[in-house]
Amino acid sequence: MFAPGAEYGPAKCWPATHYAELARALHAAHSPPVLLLGSAKELALCESIAALAPGACRVLAGKTSLHDAMALIAASRGVVSNDSGLMHVAAAFGVPQVAVFGSTSPEHTPPLNPRAKVVWLKHEIGLECSPCFDRTCRFGHTRCLVEVAPTRVKSALDETLRSS
Repeated sequence: MFAPGAEYGPAKCWPATHYAELARALHAAHSPPVLLLGSAKELALCESIAALAPGACRVLAGKTSLHDAMALIAASRGVVSNDSGLMHVAAAFGVPQVAVFGSTSPEHTPPLNPRAKVVWLKHEIGLECSPCFDRTCRFGHTRCLVEVAPTRVKSALDETLRSS
């Protein structure tokens, strides 16, 4: 299950193309479609991910209540998300998860879940602007998220699923 949106703004969102690549890989390996959760505001984002990964996703953004979304997360095998409210829901349920951080910091708002893996490139790519805590990237590049490879997130997800 993916929660690709973030209410705070696009500087917190891992690219749709990356989510789509990961969805295609997971669908090829495990067969069921990846569920895309979020609010009605995130419907276009989720639809774009699904369009980039034909048959690999099922869009539920804007189609579930918060209660239903919480139940789906609690029952999921694993969750991939940005630093978002649904990331914290997955953490609260102890679901295996991977949280991608860019403009925000896991030192401030980590998923409080022993089954969580955080992917944050701050120390690897040496971006002085990260974390900036901006809603949109003031430099227009969002390298802090763009450079997080889908293969890396898949490896982190595989690891957390194996250890669970």
